[in-house]
Amino acid sequence: MDINLLKKLGFSDKSAKVYLALLSLGPSSVRKLAENCDLNRGTTYDALKWLQDSGVVNYYNKDKKQTFVAEDPAKLSNIVRENKEKLDMAEKKLATVIPELQALFHKGGERPVAKYYNKKEIGKILEDVIESCVESEDKTYYIYSAEGVRKYIYDVFPTFSDVRIAKGISVKVIAIGQGGEIRGLDERKYLQVKTETPTYILIYAGKTAYISIDAKDEPVGVVIENEGVYQTQKLIFNSLWSNL
Repeated sequence: MDINLLKKLGFSDKSAKVYLALLSLGPSSVRKLAENCDLNRGTTYDALKWLQDSGVVNYYNKDKKQTFVAEDPAKLSNIVRENKEKLDMAEKKLATVIPELQALFHKGGERPVAKYYNKKEIGKILEDVIESCVESEDKTYYIYSAEGVRKYIYDVFPTFSDVRIAKGISVKVIAIGQGGEIRGLDERKYLQVKTETPTYILIYAGKTAYISIDAKDEPVGVVIENEGVYQTQKLIFNSLWSNL
């Protein structure tokens, strides 16, 4: 018999093993069951205790020794019924505490959600920029365009700018280093600094994406979805923008 069914009823591997052995052997001592199941006596006794508590095993004394016997397997249905009753009670109790739990959840504020992207998934970040800006009231997003990262990003979505323009999405770009071009619905300013660890940052529709190059010289990205992070990054960007 597949013990997975018994495990769904709450049996452990060992209690299922002892129970099936007891059904097969008939009335047995702890020693006999332990030998048959290749378990030590302590473990076997613990399994029998659980089986007794569950109502599927009983015992009687014979020659001053405990002899264990399995009850009619139909009693397994009692476990199903008892579990169902416990779940029904838990469901009713849960309904009364969910409002309290939700109050604690909302008290903690909006939780940031971070999603990570490997080299093959970088294009999904650009797709998310388009989709999120289309759904947002603010059709403008902001970029810190790092010279050392830029080439890795748009190779996977070469028509990105065309799609962006077609969707009426505008962008402000602070370019770190040389390069880049004006394509339409975009403004660009330059920040002439050198950095050994460039990171390409996109600030859009309540999200902030960071794309950098790892030790294998491959792009990796993370998108943080949080209104507070977004607003802070947008504030910093606009302050820098106005001074360039």
